[in-house]
Amino acid sequence: MDNIYIEYIFNVSPVVPATEILIAELGEVGFESFVERDNGVTAYIQKNQWRENLLDDIFVLKSKEFSIDFGYKEIEQTNWNAEWEKNFNQIKVDDLVSIRAPFHENPQLKYDIVIEPKMSFGTGHHETTHMMVQHLIDLDVANKKVLDMGCGTGILAIFAEMKGAKPIDAIDIDAWCYENSLENVERNNCKNISVYEGDSALLAGKKYDVIIANINRNILLNDMEVYTACLNKLGVLLLSGFYSQDVPIINAEVTKHGLTLNKTIKRNNWVALQYQKTA
Repeated sequence: MDNIYIEYIFNVSPVVPATEILIAELGEVGFESFVERDNGVTAYIQKNQWRENLLDDIFVLKSKEFSIDFGYKEIEQTNWNAEWEKNFNQIKVDDLVSIRAPFHENPQLKYDIVIEPKMSFGTGHHETTHMMVQHLIDLDVANKKVLDMGCGTGILAIFAEMKGAKPIDAIDIDAWCYENSLENVERNNCKNISVYEGDSALLAGKKYDVIIANINRNILLNDMEVYTACLNKLGVLLLSGFYSQDVPIINAEVTKHGLTLNKTIKRNNWVALQYQKTA
């Protein structure tokens, strides 16, 4: 029997960057799939995950910077794959990395990542994933031990292996992301990635040369001490999942643990930061 879903249609103005912010926040409260439109986004959540006050803590809906209205209805879920296939366009990062679905033609770039995202966050279309790929393009990770924390679809772990990293741990607290990462790791013939379902408690006693954490601001702040403790001397920490206005609080938390900010990438209102551990 097909799952029952609630469909929300959000009309957003201005579309950028409000739609990206809205998608990120909806993902945190249980929405599983998104279809971006010219004037907003359509979002889906399983009926058994829905509650009356679901949107009460969605910051962007209360912001005076944006105008957002919405309606919702119950729908019968019949074919998710067909839905996302219609809306998942192949992307290219700096003409070096392609991120595509199995049905897309291979553009023959240096790195070709093939994923079937289904409902997982991290298709490469989101600003933060795109920027993290850009950081990894310029980073030497050959034979480095890497952690992809909050791995989503596994894109960043897969790209790290393509660049020679090993071994790699990919961790996500969401069961669907865990399963989807396993599928995508196999689809890309990766041999050095171990995927785990869980949170930062799994990191006890582990050490890494590179840690990638593309998660929301509050989780990053909460777990920063754990991440920095797991980082080897001269190790690199890549952070994203937050907005430009969050950089001062993120930077203050990271630098107090002995890391130095080396590089910043911005895309619309999103930021990705690269730190190095100096001691």
